[in-house]
Amino acid sequence: MHFHFSPAHQSDFDRLFALRLLTMRESLERIGRFDPQRALERFQNSLRPQHTRLIIVKDQLAGCVALGPHEDDWLLEHYYITPQFQGHGLGSLVLSSLMIQADQAQKIITLSVLQQSDAARFYERHGFHKTGEDEWDIYYARMPVISRES
Repeated sequence: MHFHFSPAHQSDFDRLFALRLLTMRESLERIGRFDPQRALERFQNSLRPQHTRLIIVKDQLAGCVALGPHEDDWLLEHYYITPQFQGHGLGSLVLSSLMIQADQAQKIITLSVLQQSDAARFYERHGFHKTGEDEWDIYYARMPVISRES
């Protein structure tokens, strides 16, 4: 599946928030945390449009992802793939592209997933290792692959 990134802008907020609700509702309901108002406030406080990219497949919004600096590492967040594009390898392709960028920059990627979320297995399959957890989230990191080229 071919995709490309397009920069996100503050004007994309409403459709990205709708995407967040669509993709996260089931996981949030599973742990008793689905609250649209709380989700809106969290998204407003954490969305960094300057680090967010729209994932485009055949001129359709297929998802979004944010990857940007956080302390000395890169923080991966707001990674959502629309249901119609899930299960076809798009998520792995996008994540692989981001990991290549992190490897080239020699940056650790950190992220968090909800407890009991299917996303945990996805990230573990792609080389992320659990670094901690709390009541609601599990934290992961992936070390950059060091090039052996001379």
